[in-house]
Amino acid sequence: MLNITTLDPAEVRLGAAYAVEQHLRRHGASLCDLLDALDDSSGFAAFCDLHGAFGQPVPKADVVEAALRDILRVLADQTPSSLDRIGHERGLPASDMTLWHGARVSELLARFHHAE
Repeated sequence: MLNITTLDPAEVRLGAAYAVEQHLRRHGASLCDLLDALDDSSGFAAFCDLHGAFGQPVPKADVVEAALRDILRVLADQTPSSLDRIGHERGLPASDMTLWHGARVSELLARFHHAE
């Protein structure tokens, strides 16, 4: 017999927000370093917004999703030449970090779309 369970979209979004929190606990320092090194300060500001969302007893899923969208936009807007320059100046594998974090942020954002 097929068991179909309908989840409340708010619960799905909250679960997505908690997945982001777990991701930040493991990989937030690396993402913070990358966003700090990039030429677009709005990425670091979005990271601060994201971090601040988890200072509440229950994170606001809309704030988390918006911050992830901003971070993804900043990562996607980087040119290879700027990433090469940052890698050389800061000793960071900026290009690889941007690809990896961009993929992870995309995956996390997809969790919010499942709530729709």
